[in-house]
Amino acid sequence: MKGFIKWMDNLSRLGKIIFCLPVLDIVWAIYRICKGVVYKKPANLVLGIVWVFVGSTILWVLDLVCIVLYNHIFLADK
Repeated sequence: MKGFIKWMDNLSRLGKIIFCLPVLDIVWAIYRICKGVVYKKPANLVLGIVWVFVGSTILWVLDLVCIVLYNHIFLADK
């Protein structure tokens, strides 16, 4: 899981933006879940689970805006 987290963190901005698109935003949900498990952060774990169900409908916009402005997804610890 740490390899997946490192790979996602090291993606180019364009790669991160592509994963923010509505159907592909599930990848960021999996990233949040993995980060919550690996680093023992229950808030990330819960947010990741919620993101699986709601992320593809409306929350992907928050990820997209945060990637464009800050190069990091919404509410995920660095």
